[in-house]
Amino acid sequence: MTKTMGYRDWRWQALWWHHFFLLWSTIDGQTRYSIPEELKQSSVVGNLAKDLGLGLSDIYDRKLRVDSEAGKQYFSVDAGKGELVVNDRIDREALCGQSDSCVLPLQVVTENPLQLHRIEVEIRDINDNSPIFITDERSLKIAESTATGVRFPLDTAQDQDVGVNSVKSYTLSKNECFSLKMKDLSGDRQVPELVLEKSLDREKQSVHHLLLTALDGGNPVKTGTTKIIITVLDINDNVPVFKRPLYNVTAPENSIAGSVLVKVEATDADEGVNGEIEYAFADHTPQSLLSLFKLDSGTGEIILVGQLDYESSAMHEIRISAKDKGVPPMEGHCRVQIVVIDINDNAPEIVLTSNPNPVREDAPRGTVVALIRARDLDSGNNGKVTLKLAKGSPFSLKPSFSNNYALVTSGPLDRESFSQYNIEITATDAGSPPLSSKKTIPVSITDVNDNPPVFTQPSYNVYLKENGVAGSILYSVSASDLDFGENAKVSYSILDSKVQDVSVSSYVYINSDNGSIYSMHSFDYEKLKVFQIQVQAKDQGSPSLSSNATVHVFILDQNDNAPAVIYPSSAALGSLSHQRMPRSAKAGHLVTKVTAVDADSGHNAWISYKVSEATDASLFTVNPYTGEVRTKRAVSEQDDSSQRLLIEIKDDGDPVQSATVTVSILLEDGLHEPILDLRQKAAEPSRKTGRITLYLILSLASVSVLSLVTFLILAVKCMRNSRSSASCCTRRSDFDDYKNPNRNLQIQLNTDGPIKYVEVLGGDMLSQSQSFRSCMSPMSEYSDFTLIKPSSTTDFKEVISVLDASLPDSTWTFESQQVSRKQ
Repeated sequence: MTKTMGYRDWRWQALWWHHFFLLWSTIDGQTRYSIPEELKQSSVVGNLAKDLGLGLSDIYDRKLRVDSEAGKQYFSVDAGKGELVVNDRIDREALCGQSDSCVLPLQVVTENPLQLHRIEVEIRDINDNSPIFITDERSLKIAESTATGVRFPLDTAQDQDVGVNSVKSYTLSKNECFSLKMKDLSGDRQVPELVLEKSLDREKQSVHHLLLTALDGGNPVKTGTTKIIITVLDINDNVPVFKRPLYNVTAPENSIAGSVLVKVEATDADEGVNGEIEYAFADHTPQSLLSLFKLDSGTGEIILVGQLDYESSAMHEIRISAKDKGVPPMEGHCRVQIVVIDINDNAPEIVLTSNPNPVREDAPRGTVVALIRARDLDSGNNGKVTLKLAKGSPFSLKPSFSNNYALVTSGPLDRESFSQYNIEITATDAGSPPLSSKKTIPVSITDVNDNPPVFTQPSYNVYLKENGVAGSILYSVSASDLDFGENAKVSYSILDSKVQDVSVSSYVYINSDNGSIYSMHSFDYEKLKVFQIQVQAKDQGSPSLSSNATVHVFILDQNDNAPAVIYPSSAALGSLSHQRMPRSAKAGHLVTKVTAVDADSGHNAWISYKVSEATDASLFTVNPYTGEVRTKRAVSEQDDSSQRLLIEIKDDGDPVQSATVTVSILLEDGLHEPILDLRQKAAEPSRKTGRITLYLILSLASVSVLSLVTFLILAVKCMRNSRSSASCCTRRSDFDDYKNPNRNLQIQLNTDGPIKYVEVLGGDMLSQSQSFRSCMSPMSEYSDFTLIKPSSTTDFKEVISVLDASLPDSTWTFESQQVSRKQ
């Protein structure tokens, strides 16, 4: 349905025309304008922006542009007014030839969003061309004996205009012998014919000069003329006559050169040379026909010598003359119409109306990427084109109108998987066999920040030796981001957390560019054994995305503490230890016991005792594991009453740390209970700390029972697995003890032959509020239950209490290392 939208009046110069009407309308969503041809450049066709519902700002913001399907840009848009104006000279005859309708289809493209509008501009014909004959002069030879009423076909005039402006009539100059008649042909066409009205007399007038005039229907009327020169000849009675005045022939456009298309045939009733006929193309046959066809003058066969092309010309009309050899020669005429049959010889073509725009990877379905047009120069089914995309592509084609399509998104996009798509479009026509062509359209996918940085692993374990240099690198974490550009740039930071009630930033800092973590100061294993760092990796996208990783830092113990003597108490305080022993003592008599502790852990805390110097090396020995000083033999009367021992205490670290204690032993007669004095001395400080001791005993007793039960379970399991006298339980890695930061109890066994060392750790891993250590030897006669109170510098010289009891050899000795005191 056509809806008239408005009219515009235009006035043109008087030399061209007085006025014309500009008409535009919207047909099925399309805008249509009507203008006459030959408008001046910059003439206004219509207000395109208003008719399409666009504002003046949209012309620039949305990059409005006009694309002509004809190839040449006859129109442009005035960006200031939004008007469609003439950009170049428009000649209707050059554009549409003799077609009754001349319409220029235009495509108006706007972006943001990408849209396509189709408009049509009808080019109306004006009477700007006069009728023209092929030649300015036509010669005819007519015998004087020719009967009246015989007709002679004349050349028609051609007018490039159409409709009322084309050729409408012919006139012949006034004369006595000839008149002009019009002969009707198919397709509402007429050709002029010269009719002999009066017998010719060569003797009276041998030549007749006539003027044929062609008139068009324009206003004002335009004319064209040609001269007709008639030469009167002597008698050749009969004119060659064709069997058919019109030959209709069809030929496919792929016909092979040399093919005979048709054979025309004429007869002449005369005899002899007057009946011999020669065939020829009519005078002034266009060169375009002569290059396609050849006429055999003897047989009348029309032979194809060129290549037919339906797209160039769908029909060819040829005029053939048959002339006898009489004197004067007589001539007959016929017409041959060759209709070219279209063959599917043109592959379809894919044309980009707009270049593809980059697409965001989060673009919704239906986002327009590009505008595409398909065309095929063939006609009918041969010109029907369908487009198809390759399977698996997240794009589809959305048809709009008249072989125009929009390439739109049809599925999710992921730049990290495919940063660019090369979309292959196949165009196939409906011919038989069908022809096809392909076109690849590159579409870039722009990045969206949809991927957070990812660490190489969710957590890291870092093992750091204590006493390291401040500012040294601890570890380098690394994270990668699958995005692109700023969205993939990663910066690192440490999330705030507490380590022993101090911000973790006081311990370490991180390089925000490369993720390297540095220490702020040296670490002391005895104060801090393990802590955690929460590292965050954040990209530079908007909004930014981040992820976290945990760095577990384990401080490894170094042998930086020498053993400290805690018993005898006098030796622990730095003075000489004095002991008494009866001369009646037998071999194996327990003289005293040296006890030392080491603030380090593991092998670094394993302590061994040996006699370094002695007044009599044959009299005393010290147990390397328990520190018990015993007699090697019975005391004799010859032994000095004053003996001096220098006992060296060494740990098992690397390098070895050591300490010494000097024990002075006085041999006396009649002394039977040498240990009693030790117990009395130990009892004195015990009374001073009565209440504290009681609390400590209760605490240690509960922990000891729990430790003993746990140890027994482990011992049973070990004995089942190994009956040998070797190690019951192998020593675990120093840092394996801290894989469970919330353990309540942990037992560590260290063996070298007989079980000589077990460490029981209880409480929180960081605080280490309670730690118990047991040293045992099957040679022990006594087991000491010793409590100590460490100072802030881990000085074990102050002895809280010493309890001795005559217990079986298998009894354990537990040494408390950091017991919280209750005031």
